[in-house]
Amino acid sequence: MAAAARATDTSPHIPVLLDAILDACAPIKGVWLDGTFGAGGYARGLLEAGADKVIGVDRDPQVFEMAADWVEDYGDRLELVEGTFSDLDDYVDNALDGVVLDLGVSSMQLDQAERGFSFMSDGPLDMRMSKDGTSAAELVADASETLLADILYHYGEERAARSIARAIVKTRQDGPIMTTGALVRIIEAVLPRPKPGQSHPATRTFQALRIAVNDEFGQLADGLEAAERALGPNGWLAVVSFHSLEDRVVKRFFQLRSGKAGGVSRYQPEQTAEAPRFAARNKAIPPSDAETARNPRSRSAKLRIGRRTDAPAGPVDRARLGLPKLVMA
Repeated sequence: MAAAARATDTSPHIPVLLDAILDACAPIKGVWLDGTFGAGGYARGLLEAGADKVIGVDRDPQVFEMAADWVEDYGDRLELVEGTFSDLDDYVDNALDGVVLDLGVSSMQLDQAERGFSFMSDGPLDMRMSKDGTSAAELVADASETLLADILYHYGEERAARSIARAIVKTRQDGPIMTTGALVRIIEAVLPRPKPGQSHPATRTFQALRIAVNDEFGQLADGLEAAERALGPNGWLAVVSFHSLEDRVVKRFFQLRSGKAGGVSRYQPEQTAEAPRFAARNKAIPPSDAETARNPRSRSAKLRIGRRTDAPAGPVDRARLGLPKLVMA
């Protein structure tokens, strides 16, 4: 069953925590939606494990071009939709049996220098998941020093946010910052050389800019609500996150929707208890030692899983989700 799915994945992007998802949600059946299709690893794993159909959603049209040589193998069991997982309930006619979301940047996007996601190779400073919207180069060129510092601090947890923002603004006075390499050099001039075992100095800045460019926290909050609306009773929601900010939002969503969020302040009006929308696990599932050895990019990943109840969907109090408090100008 699951073993067959695990053995068939030969994509350039290794789906993180796929085994854990297949085990926790077994038996895999019915219609699932993969809201971050990427290289198709989760979709193929679900199909091989027993799903009747998988709807693969991605806002990057290039991923569907790259999958063209194998998607026909699954016929009408695999449906591809160009769109964002924040609108996932718009892509289905009937209740889903499962939704899986991988919030990380796929390896194939990181490995393509022309996409501008990686600080490890020089390329255009783009970072857009789709071809639309403001690029990272445009954001770096137009944002005020204050806004840049806020983005780096709130989205990247970069302690040197103000110093890096000041250096960016000073550098752009001499000309636009158009490449990832140019931005890396600015950051390296501000931060000390990393010690052995420490992450690259540009890691947090690149994370923050990517999140801002793609409105990833807005997408995440919308997507969690959309999944709640789309899932039928006993349907699974599995979310893989890669940094603490994302995981905090997913954790609090499941706490709120399963009635485990704890008491509110005694100074707030008493709230009426709502029926739980999810039955959720208390703890995140990390990758195994074997998985991190096989795929080092999985080492920071966490999986959180909830199972939908029959309570009607409803709006989420986003003030309690732990979203970074940043208003984009």
